Amino acid sequence: MKNIIKITTLIFTLAFFVGCQDDDVQIGDITAPSNLTITAEVLGVDADNPNGDGSGLVKLTASADNALSYNFQFGDGLEAVVPSGIDTHRYSIVGLNTYTVVVSAIGSGGIATTQTIDVEVFSSFDDLEAKELLSGGIGSSKTWYLDASVQGHLGVGGTMASAPDSFWFPSFYAAQPFEKCGDPISDCLCDDVFTFSLDASEQLTFELDNNGQTFFNAGHQGVIGENAGEDACFDFDTSGTSVVSLSPTAFDWSVVPDPDFNGRGTSMNFSGGKFMGYYVSSSTYEIIEVTNSSLYVRTIDGNDPGLYWYHKFTTTLPSEEFNSIYNDLDWSDEFDINGAPNSENWTYDLGAGGWGNSELQTYTNNAENVIVEDGFLKITAKADGSGYTSARLKSENLYEFTYGRVEVRAKLPAATGTWPAIWSLGADYETNTWPGCGEMDIMEQKGQDKNTVLATVHHPAVSPGAGDSASTVLTTSTTEFHNYTMEWTPDTITFLVDDNVFHTIVNSPDLPFESDFFLIMNVAMGGTLGGTVDPGFTQDSMEIDYVRVYK
Repeated sequence: MKNIIKITTLIFTLAFFVGCQDDDVQIGDITAPSNLTITAEVLGVDADNPNGDGSGLVKLTASADNALSYNFQFGDGLEAVVPSGIDTHRYSIVGLNTYTVVVSAIGSGGIATTQTIDVEVFSSFDDLEAKELLSGGIGSSKTWYLDASVQGHLGVGGTMASAPDSFWFPSFYAAQPFEKCGDPISDCLCDDVFTFSLDASEQLTFELDNNGQTFFNAGHQGVIGENAGEDACFDFDTSGTSVVSLSPTAFDWSVVPDPDFNGRGTSMNFSGGKFMGYYVSSSTYEIIEVTNSSLYVRTIDGNDPGLYWYHKFTTTLPSEEFNSIYNDLDWSDEFDINGAPNSENWTYDLGAGGWGNSELQTYTNNAENVIVEDGFLKITAKADGSGYTSARLKSENLYEFTYGRVEVRAKLPAATGTWPAIWSLGADYETNTWPGCGEMDIMEQKGQDKNTVLATVHHPAVSPGAGDSASTVLTTSTTEFHNYTMEWTPDTITFLVDDNVFHTIVNSPDLPFESDFFLIMNVAMGGTLGGTVDPGFTQDSMEIDYVRVYK
């Protein structure tokens, strides 16, 4: 069936008027373009395919005297400003369709001359499954939200040219869970509501309710006359319905070297300049993955074609409440018997030598450095002549585990220069040397900042000398007990303080976090994180109420 398609939208607002081939119309120094001609070449035409090969590609060429640029309205709800006057456009509505293309040649002062041309082209591309997953099916609508609860719900990475080893994921930056949601400069991003609908003719449409404000990339704020110098929320009208046309992605996902990666190969093209929440002057999004309840896309930065922006969406409104999948207690130490720590649970690292971090202490198993007392394990660092002593406990060869939730309730030392840590190390570290064995730091605190705690993972891709780390402010860390938690699954490693997520790592078979680890607790002195020790230091302790592992 041949379909005649005419989609009428406002092309743009002109400063003066729209002309129709009035030759050399002048107003002072303002000259309207003249002799506007338009040609259309349907690509893939041959004897067997008189209307094209099904790709839907049409090369449109416009030329005019005195034209500075051209505006193409393609007749399918999409439009573009084309300074060269030459554009190859993909029509994606399935079947043989005729589109009325409106081209305006723009002259000085914004004055324009306009002509139309009808284009008949055949397109065979469709992705009905994607349409149904996005909308809920024919005659239905589905609501989506930014998946702010997962790492990388907003991220950025490079292209094959700028990031040849990581061009298929956000290697430059990946937002932490709820990172943008608590700050007034960015929290409008978390308020966006997206709706996809599918009508009886299988036409997909899209609406964005931004609740009045949009989160603009710093480099794209000029479109609204702003320049905050950083990404920021601004009032912006996103009302109206956008027609969504699907097309094959321009990127060949088969070149991705990761065998577990499987891009869908479908792009969404939004009419009317619509976009998916974060404004980067782009209306085309590649679908990386879509399911009934999750959507993962990326788009090219409209000002910098070397950047891909990534977005993750969900059909469930995200909540900062954390729900663990591990709730059966597998192992614990409640420290309820006074004296030395339970030898069935803990052994020790002993000695000095800096421990690879220029640390100053000597580790012992003496009672003055480690003791269970009044229901708490106390690890005490002490000044000892010109040096320091402390303790480092570990569950190596006594309790080792793969996956689970570790929860440690502790109060940290307050003295400047102390470096308390609750962490885990790969059990194969003797044959798979660090960082190959992997390390997961549930809690560390710098010696010079007692109002913040850190969580970090170390592995060959980010170590030595670095790690994938995040911090959270905790001003009562040295005066009150807090729960430090790590939830380790085959898919993610999540770090929490008092049940609040502040760092999430995507786990994968490429990382060394799929085999046994053991627990370590210690207080170091000085070193790379401890820094300068208070000259008046005598002693200080980390107190632990309990250690629990759930499976």
